[in-house]
Amino acid sequence: MGGGSKWIKAKMALGLKLNTCLYVPRTIEDAPPPPPPSARRFSDAISLSPTPPRNSDYGLVQMPTTPTPSSSGLLLPRHSSNSSKKTCAICLGSMKPGHGHAIFTAECSHTFHFHCITSNVKHGKQSCPICRVKWKEIPCQSPATNKSQGRVRINNVSWPQNDAWTSVTRLLPPPRVDVNRHISSVFHAMEPGVFDDDELISDQSTVTDKTSSCNDLTVGRSTGMVEVKTYPEVSAVPKSASHSNFTALIHLKAPVTYGLQHSGICEGGLPLPSQTCRAPVDLVTLLDVSGSMAGTKLALLKRAMGFVIQNLGPSDRLSVIAFSSIARRLFPLRKMTDNGRLEALQAVNSLSASGGTNIAESLRKAAKVMTERKWKNPVSSIILFSDGQDTYTFRRPNDGNTCTSNPSLVPVSMHLNDASSLHIPVHAFGFGADHDAVSMHSVSETSGGTFSFIEAENVIQDAFAQCIGGLLSVVVQELRVEVECINPVLHLSSIKSGSYKNSLAMDKRKGIIEVGDLYAEEERDFLVTIDIPIDGSSDEMSLLKVRCIYKDPVSKILVTLNAANDIKIQRPIVTGPVVVSMEVDRQRNRLQSARAMEEARVAAEHGDLASAVSVLENSRRKLSETESARAGDRLCVLLDAELREMQERMANLRVYETSGRAYVLSGLSSHSWQRATARGDSTHSMSQAYLTPSMVDMVNQSQTMLFGNPSPRSPTRPTRSFAAQPQPK
Repeated sequence: MGGGSKWIKAKMALGLKLNTCLYVPRTIEDAPPPPPPSARRFSDAISLSPTPPRNSDYGLVQMPTTPTPSSSGLLLPRHSSNSSKKTCAICLGSMKPGHGHAIFTAECSHTFHFHCITSNVKHGKQSCPICRVKWKEIPCQSPATNKSQGRVRINNVSWPQNDAWTSVTRLLPPPRVDVNRHISSVFHAMEPGVFDDDELISDQSTVTDKTSSCNDLTVGRSTGMVEVKTYPEVSAVPKSASHSNFTALIHLKAPVTYGLQHSGICEGGLPLPSQTCRAPVDLVTLLDVSGSMAGTKLALLKRAMGFVIQNLGPSDRLSVIAFSSIARRLFPLRKMTDNGRLEALQAVNSLSASGGTNIAESLRKAAKVMTERKWKNPVSSIILFSDGQDTYTFRRPNDGNTCTSNPSLVPVSMHLNDASSLHIPVHAFGFGADHDAVSMHSVSETSGGTFSFIEAENVIQDAFAQCIGGLLSVVVQELRVEVECINPVLHLSSIKSGSYKNSLAMDKRKGIIEVGDLYAEEERDFLVTIDIPIDGSSDEMSLLKVRCIYKDPVSKILVTLNAANDIKIQRPIVTGPVVVSMEVDRQRNRLQSARAMEEARVAAEHGDLASAVSVLENSRRKLSETESARAGDRLCVLLDAELREMQERMANLRVYETSGRAYVLSGLSSHSWQRATARGDSTHSMSQAYLTPSMVDMVNQSQTMLFGNPSPRSPTRPTRSFAAQPQPK
C-alpha cells in the first residue's frame, strides 16, 4: 500500500476527514445541565458526536471513559481528590495508589509523585514545596535501563496505554520507511548531544548577491512588489505658519501569494495538502503535557496538531517538543511527506499528561533545535502552547507591573534585538484561566512573535490555523524602511512603529524601521513626525522620501523599492478649511487606543480597576469624536468594540485575573506588531484589523473540517486598513 493511501487512512482515523467530529463520551450521572446563556459562547462552537466514529477499514475506535463536565460544556476526566494528601502539590494530579506512579512521602509528612519531586531536586530545590522545610534526605532518581534495547531511557513523560488517540495510532498501518534512513522509537531513544540530525533539504542553493532595484515604480503596478503609499496629515500649511509634530503616514502592503494554490483529490475524495510556490518553513512546536492538560484539553490539542501536520507541505519541516516537568524532543526537524506526517501523528497521539510545567527548558530545547540544525528553510518559527505557569524557573512579581522578559526564561539566542540572535519568533498561546499571561507575552515580545489568549477549548485548532495561515504565506523577509528628510531645514522628531525597532541618525535627517517578515497581503502603518517651520520661499515643500529594502524568500533576490511619490505639501499664503487625512486620523486612533489599553492594564495590575475602566471609557469617547469614527470607519468600530470588551473584563478582580489580563496583553501584542492574534473564545471577533486572506482561508478550512459543513458563524473576513480611495496627490 502506498504512502498516500496510508496518509488518507490516518486522516480518516484521526477525525480529520470532513463530517467527522471529536467524540467525547459522557455518562448519565455526569451529564451537565444546559449551560447559561453567558457560557454558551464557549460550547456552541463545537459539536460532540453522540456515537463513536466508525471507520470501515479499522472498525470501532475506543474513546476515554469516566468523563466529568467542564466549565465550557466539554467533558474532562474525573479527578477525585478531596484532600491535599490525595493530590500532588507540584502537578496537581491524583496520587491514588495503583495508578502507575510511585509516591514519595517526605520527612515532613507531605506526599508527592516521585517523578515530580525528583525533577524538583534535579533543578536544585531541596526543600518541601508546601512547608519549605529543608530536607535532610533528598530523593533522587536514576535512569531506568531498557534491558532489551541496551540503552538508557531518560524520557520521564508517561505515554498512555489505553488513550483513544493511541488506540487510533495502533490501527494505523506501518509507514513505508526508506531503507537508507534509520528510524528509531521517538519515545525511548536517547536524545543526541547535538541536534544536527535534521532531515536534508533537497534545494540548498547558495545565496548569491542577486539584487533588484525598482526605482520610481508606480504604486500598484506590480502585484509582486511591496506597495508603498504615503499620506501627509494635511495637504497645505500657510507660508506664515509653523506646524509642530506634523504627521506623515507610511503605509505598506505585502504582495499576494506566489501563484494559485492547487488542491488535488486523492483516494477517498479527501483533499491533498495545498501546493503553492511559497517559502518552505521550519517549524518547532512546544506542547504543554503537564498534569493539568489531562482529558479533553490534550485530546483537542492533539487534533489541532493533526490539523497543522496535515497542512504542512512536503518541503516544510516540523519538530515537536513535549514538556511537563522536563522537555523532550519527540523527533528532529522532519519533512512533512506522507511518511513524515504519519510518524509525526504517531508521536503526537502518544502524548499523555503528567508532571509540572517547565516552559524554560522547552524554549532552551527549541533554541537548540534551531541553532544546531544542518540545513535551514527560508522561514523559521516556533509555536509555544501552555495552560499553566512555569513551576521550575521563573515566577512573575506579585504586582504584575511589568511585561519585560526574564533572561532565565527566554534563551539569549531568541532575543530579537540581540546581534547574534536567531531572529526566530516564538508565537505563544496561553490557554485557560491559569496560564501566566505576563510570562507568555514577554516570551513572544522578546522574540518578535505574538501572544494569543485561548479562552475555550473549542478554538485551539482555529487559533493554530490562524497562525500557520500566516507562517505558510511569508512573501517578504528582512524588510527595512528608510525615511529621509528632503528639505534641508527639516528634521525628524519621532517614528511611531510599535514593537518594531526604529532608529534616528545623529543629525535626525534619516530614520530606519526594522520590519522583518510580512505575510501575503499583510499591511503595516508607521507615523513619522517632523516640525515644519515658517517658509515663504516657495509654494510647495518636499518633506520626506521613503525607500524599502527587503529579500524575496523564494528567489532570494534583494529588492530595493523607492516610493512612487515623495511626501509634499502646499505652502500657500492663505489656506481654506483644514481637512485632516482620514488615513492619518485612523492610525492615530489605533495608537491612541493602544496607549489607553496599556495605561488601563497598569492601573488594573495595581488593583485600581475603577481607574482602568475610566481610562478605557475616556479613550472610547475620544475615539467617537474623531473624523474617521464619525465616518463609520471599520477599524474605529473594531477598536471601540475591543475597548468595550476590555472594560467588561475589568469589572472585578476575579474576572480580570482569570481572563482580562490575558485578553488585554493579547490585544497589545496584536496592535504593537500589527498582526492578528487569537483572543478570548474566538479567533476573529476582535482581530479582523490585521487578519490576512491566507489566515482567513486557513481558519475557515479548520472550521469546515471541524463541523463537517460551513460554520454557522458569520464568515471570517479581514478588515483592510484602506478602502478603495483616490490616490493621494
